[in-house]
This record gives sequence, structure tokens and C-alpha cells, in this order.
Amino acid sequence: MTGADQSSTVNRVVLWQRADADAPWTAVSAEIPGRNGANGWTHDHVEGDLRSPVGVFSLTAAGGRYADPGTALPYEYRPSFYQAGGYEGDPMGEAFNYVVAIDYNRLPGHPPSDPARPLGAAAGGDIWLHVDHNTPTRGCVSLPQASMETVLHWLAPSSHPMIIMGDRASLEASAGQQ
Repeated sequence: MTGADQSSTVNRVVLWQRADADAPWTAVSAEIPGRNGANGWTHDHVEGDLRSPVGVFSLTAAGGRYADPGTALPYEYRPSFYQAGGYEGDPMGEAFNYVVAIDYNRLPGHPPSDPARPLGAAAGGDIWLHVDHNTPTRGCVSLPQASMETVLHWLAPSSHPMIIMGDRASLEASAGQQ
């Protein structure tokens, strides 16, 4: 996913795959509109900065308020854990219907609710791909619910799914260094 610049709170998500390690990458979806942190992107994410971390992260577990929609990822169904919003109609109310844990400062493969923070609490955590709530996030990445369901159906542990996320300039600079 790519945002226009470091302060951008909207981005475009495209799903890519390849047949094997030697095959070229092929886009398997049209661009999906997404949102990220209210203060944009950062290379030095800290708890509470309202920025989404820039980088390449694995996607190894999912969960949510709703029952498993049929993903191959390990799925944590815990409606009481994934509560958001404080009143009827609150836009955050549906944000955690479905989540995919982005393995930033977490133990890969553990449920999204696992509180472990290998980089320490100050580095933040709970960075998830979740349902869009019509506003920027606190550091997560959000997609429309139908797109989240599509992503959950598409992800498979055997393909070692990853997410590449950040502003365009940061991602282009990283690609140029390789």
C-alpha cells in the first residue's frame, strides 16, 4: 500500500502474488482505497504518535468481532476483545469486525490480541489491517469491509503473505537500495 507523501492519511492497496520465487509479481486486484494513521507515515513509530510504520511486515494471524469468514490464517474470534466505539452509530464501532495483524512489534503467528511487544511498549503495537471507519486511523491501515473480506479469503499462510506499506518516496527509496 502506498500513500502519496509522509503526511498522507489515505492510500491505495493492491494485492500482488507470484507463482513461485522466480516468477514475476502480478497484480490480482484493482486499487483499493485505504486509510492509515492520522499523522501519516513514519520510520520511527512510537506509541500514540498516530502514524503508521513504514516497512515490510508479515501477515500471520487474523481475528475480529465477527466469526471467521473463511480465511486460511489462524483466526481469533473474540467479540468482547475487539470492541470499538462508545455509542450507537460511532464510526469506530465496526472497525474491528475483521482484523489482520501486521507483524510490527509483535510475535508472528500469535493471535492479534497477544500483548507481547518484542521492541518494548514505547515502540507501540496493535498495528492491524482492519475495517475502515471513515476516518484516519491511530496507526493501523483500514479498508472497506467487503475488501477486508476479500483479503481474508485471499491470504494463505503457505504463500508467506507480507504487506509493504508507506509513503511513495520512502518505498521508492527502499526499492532503490536493493
